[in-house]
Amino acid sequence: MDHLEKIPATDPTAAERKQDHIQLAFQSQVETTFLDKRFSYEPILSAHPAEALSSFTFLGKQVQSPIWVSSMTGGTEKAYQINANLARACKTFGMGMGLGSCRALLESYERLKDFDFRKIIGDDLPFYVNIGIAQLETLLKDKEAYKIDQLVDKLQADGIIIHVNPLQEWLQPEGDKITEAPIKTIQQFLDKTKQKVIVKEVGQGFGKESLRALVQLPIEAIEFAAHGGTNFSKLELLRGDKEKLEIYKSIAQIGHSAEEMVFFVNELKQELGNQFLCRQFIISGGIKNFLDGYYLMEKLNAPSVYGQASALLQYAEKSYEELEQFLHFQIEGLKLAKAFFKVK
Repeated sequence: MDHLEKIPATDPTAAERKQDHIQLAFQSQVETTFLDKRFSYEPILSAHPAEALSSFTFLGKQVQSPIWVSSMTGGTEKAYQINANLARACKTFGMGMGLGSCRALLESYERLKDFDFRKIIGDDLPFYVNIGIAQLETLLKDKEAYKIDQLVDKLQADGIIIHVNPLQEWLQPEGDKITEAPIKTIQQFLDKTKQKVIVKEVGQGFGKESLRALVQLPIEAIEFAAHGGTNFSKLELLRGDKEKLEIYKSIAQIGHSAEEMVFFVNELKQELGNQFLCRQFIISGGIKNFLDGYYLMEKLNAPSVYGQASALLQYAEKSYEELEQFLHFQIEGLKLAKAFFKVK
């Protein structure tokens, strides 16, 4: 171990570090069968990345991080603290946020505090309310679409997310009946509103023909909410009785991955040309870490960020400090990926 003794005094941690290297060398070996083949590693073409990611425009506002807080929860005391932590993190890291379903606020502002986070997130970042397609259908039929404007104004939001969830509603014990094709309801709403609109699924994603219909509408963005993340059809089955779960459980295995949806969108851009109107995309559903997000954003031929829900939820419900640390590491990882990993 003579080499340890000759480490210069100017590097006081070197001896301990070298000892760690010796002890951990065998544990650090990686089987080539587990190589992540999505990337080419280019170690000599870049320096270590700068302190911050470059800001860019998304949904008409400047954001610092390409991470979107996907719609999660609201309407309970626990949800308030979770959303408060998430909004605070958005402010810290320059991210956009979609609220969980704001259905309860259409009739009463009793739980307003669970959603009222513009003061925390600040005026300069994207912040969107969220309503289900069944509720929107009812509002249009009852000529009460003005309630959407009131909701957006009350929360000082930038627009509305419409979540499309026919399977969840069908399987939910308390689910609402959807009587119109969601694309028709969305079109009717767009004809009546000046609000910015994002359309998302709830865990099974969109097939190519649904995407074909959506991208030809003048909406701000589509959020994938692809198969691979939280699947609300499965969630509702787990809430119900065991017999129903056994009969319908195969439904939860139907859907489209985020990678498949990226492929669909790229194909549709070529096929539709000037008829392709959707401006931006939020890639979500099964995005486990920064490498997944980086890879899919690079593969998609359109402006995009990547969204996470459950990955953030597990930290947001513990403490802000743990959420902040998780996001710090994610963003540092993104910086490294951009510098040294080229998507194949």
